[in-house]
Amino acid sequence: MPTGDSLMNSKFAIELGKFHVETLQSVSGLTLGQDGVEGRPQAGKTGEVTVTRGTDKSTAFTDWIKETLVDTDPDAARKNITIALTDTNKQTVRRVHLSNAWASRWEGAQLGVANSASAAEQVTIGYEDATVE
Repeated sequence: MPTGDSLMNSKFAIELGKFHVETLQSVSGLTLGQDGVEGRPQAGKTGEVTVTRGTDKSTAFTDWIKETLVDTDPDAARKNITIALTDTNKQTVRRVHLSNAWASRWEGAQLGVANSASAAEQVTIGYEDATVE
């Protein structure tokens, strides 16, 4: 069995509040930085992360995406969400908490008769602050 910092066969999941709502195919754009005067972090630094998910996944997450992109008051739909990374034993090894998050963009699956890949969609999630646990 390999040892070290790499995780083989990792899975990523989205949690809305304290509830695990679905497993993701991929996560990109998770970055933390430090800006400000003399090395002090700047409060309220916003960011974005993009998640790729199957189109047949959680209705709770789909409803939240719809609330923030389509409904008339997206600010009211903002939630604290967590992206959890699990190992092969389904143990959570890292959590990234995104505060006051909202879906800022949705991209549908690539459709075509010659496309044999499973249908997946991408959701870009904006957030006001991120912390790693």
